[in-house]
Amino acid sequence: MRSQVLVIRAEIDARPEALGAVMSAVAAGGAEVVGVDVVGATKTTVVRDLTVQAGDEEAAVAVAEALKAMDGVKVLDVTDRVFQAHEGGKLTMRNRAALTSRDDLSMAYTPGVARVCMAIHHDFDKAWEFTIKGNSVMVVSDGSSVVGQGDLGPLASLPVCEALCMFMKELAGIDAFPLPIDAKGPAEISTHVERISSVFAGVHLADISAPACFDILTDLGARLEIPVFHGDQEGTAASLLAGLINGLKVTGKELRDARVVVCGLGPGGQATARLLVAAGVGEVLACDRRGAVHKDRADMDERLAWIAEHTNSEGLTGSVHELIRGADAFIGLSVPDLLSAADVATMAKDPIVFGLAMPNPELDPDTAGAAAVFGTGRPDLPNQINSTLAFPGIWRGAIDVRATRINDAMVMAAANAIASVVEQEGALSADYVVPSVFNKALVPAVANAVRVAAQASGVARIATVSA
Repeated sequence: MRSQVLVIRAEIDARPEALGAVMSAVAAGGAEVVGVDVVGATKTTVVRDLTVQAGDEEAAVAVAEALKAMDGVKVLDVTDRVFQAHEGGKLTMRNRAALTSRDDLSMAYTPGVARVCMAIHHDFDKAWEFTIKGNSVMVVSDGSSVVGQGDLGPLASLPVCEALCMFMKELAGIDAFPLPIDAKGPAEISTHVERISSVFAGVHLADISAPACFDILTDLGARLEIPVFHGDQEGTAASLLAGLINGLKVTGKELRDARVVVCGLGPGGQATARLLVAAGVGEVLACDRRGAVHKDRADMDERLAWIAEHTNSEGLTGSVHELIRGADAFIGLSVPDLLSAADVATMAKDPIVFGLAMPNPELDPDTAGAAAVFGTGRPDLPNQINSTLAFPGIWRGAIDVRATRINDAMVMAAANAIASVVEQEGALSADYVVPSVFNKALVPAVANAVRVAAQASGVARIATVSA
């Protein structure tokens, strides 16, 4: 998958063969020109913006250097489009109330604002109605596990937190704020978040390494009366369960009869295993680099012990290559290129493979034909599965009812709603088991299901009319 995109502004001799030579030089460097725009021209030269796509940063830099060395070519500027998209940050703030006159000022600030302050003083619940609190989420990271790059520190997590805020605003109309926390240890992080939580309707955890992410989720959940949600856990699990529900429909199988292997037991893998058990999957087998999780395995923490107690009823041992034999589905949150077509051939008829390892899935896409249904986390392949399918709608529904928690019932409802969007379109197929994150029906469907589940499970502060 090509991942590096540069815009190279070059002044090129106005000779018919000059542009062709540039294109050939780019191709010789293993890259591709995907766009050419004329910026200006003289009788002897043409200034063009060349949009160049390369496999990685090293290849992109090599292409730019090769063009600089060419006769008849003067490189004026090289812009990385990714950095260009982030320049100045990806977020801004806008006022909802007008401020164009003295009258506007008197209502927004003194003397009018004092009345609203006093109303909240007498009834704190009014803050939900008359301040930003009622539609806001805090996006928190300590930067200890930034998009698979490791511990980069809290400030380096800010671009990721901004992106999550973008998704919530664009897809669900939620005012989310990026707040990296410069603290170490679950207790200290939880304390910092707790102290500033009064402004928010919920806390969204992101890019926090295990086991701290588990402890923070539990600790904050106990301290706060607003939902605390970890997108890498519950969001990933809901999206995978949705894909599995529809994948099994494509292959003519039932959830209650399915044998599913979950490989990789980080935050997403553990949450997925727990949700599959709650959903009533026939048999769940979980494994990590040490092999199968089973009751007799040594050195398990309490979370793995729970998985061992509720999965693998036959007490199977061995590696993923052994566990996968006869399985109806494989869910990978582990490492690239773990499986081969030969592994998939040992699975049950019409197997489902969801490989979410990055940058490449557990099964090479060139051999994906070995699976009846194939999904990854990549946007350039069918069935892209990631937490963005779930969390904007989950938060929209939770905020609408002023939920105190996001519980398993709400996550389960979200998974079923995601799956239902595809089925209701009548478009279910092997290449379409989950909707696009931009599907207009997705967030409303998930939000409505989450509102209903929150009210039914007793965590909603208010009732809303179902959409």
